[in-house]
Amino acid sequence: MEYYNKVIESVGVRFLRGNNYRIEKPVSVLDYQDSENTLILLHQGSLKFGDEQELVNEGEILFIPAARKTSVSFGTTSKKNEVINEAFLDNKRKYLQTISFKDIKNMDEDCVTIVTFEAKVFDVVNFFNSLGIPPFAIRFNDRIATITEDMVKETEQSTPGKERVMKIHTELLVIEIVRHILKNRLFMEELSTNSTYFKDPRLIELFNYIKKNIGGDLSNKVLAKVANVSEDYVGQYFKMLTGINPQDYIEYQRMEAAVELLRTSKKSIRDIGKEVGYKDTAYFCRRFKMMYGLPAGKMRRRESLINVQS
Repeated sequence: MEYYNKVIESVGVRFLRGNNYRIEKPVSVLDYQDSENTLILLHQGSLKFGDEQELVNEGEILFIPAARKTSVSFGTTSKKNEVINEAFLDNKRKYLQTISFKDIKNMDEDCVTIVTFEAKVFDVVNFFNSLGIPPFAIRFNDRIATITEDMVKETEQSTPGKERVMKIHTELLVIEIVRHILKNRLFMEELSTNSTYFKDPRLIELFNYIKKNIGGDLSNKVLAKVANVSEDYVGQYFKMLTGINPQDYIEYQRMEAAVELLRTSKKSIRDIGKEVGYKDTAYFCRRFKMMYGLPAGKMRRRESLINVQS
């Protein structure tokens, strides 16, 4: 248990956005994903996910780790309502209408709460993504449902200390999700395999080096010098502790850095690509769309719209 206490202590969190939605038009998003962790709390109606379209009951939550793709169906859908994630985001208001929390309590229509948050180990590694766990339903956990509701209630307030309260709520949320996973013995093999990096200081040094030099040379030759291992062994070493090879991890971190720049700066797509390590803008754009399911420009417009709505 002490080990998991250390894990939790090392995870930094940040609330990104949260809204209540009425399901205006039922839709099945074939490849739903977000660059950060997503919780979808079902208040009323129908919510299904995955290839088998597993049912989430009212009062339960669908948790989707950062950058994990899954099929998500809002409301009772038919095949003619199937869309890809890019089309869903382009026309989100067609399917989901923002409502206040008080409206949910007086509504007979299908409605959900969606919260998105960041959770990173040592401010570097996306925690839930690194564990390799798939999207799953959080069942019989009123505590997490209440925290999720409280987070969105707080976003609707204009009171002192709002940012601090949101951070506290987000920290509680991450702790309760980890507790839920451990209590119900979910994904124990993934946890034991993919969380071993907490025990190796050389790997943490690599994580930090990659973050600080995200736009520079991060070849295996360079990484080997940082970790003080041979160039032939560094790839095996990294994968043994993390479950992925170092160049895949580096690309993911570069794309995360790109998303943050799209969200917070007015730099051009070309300049952002160069800043995160891509000399070829066209290649950067192809890889970005492959990872997130939509072009970088659309991601920027989507984030700008979300920030305005929030």
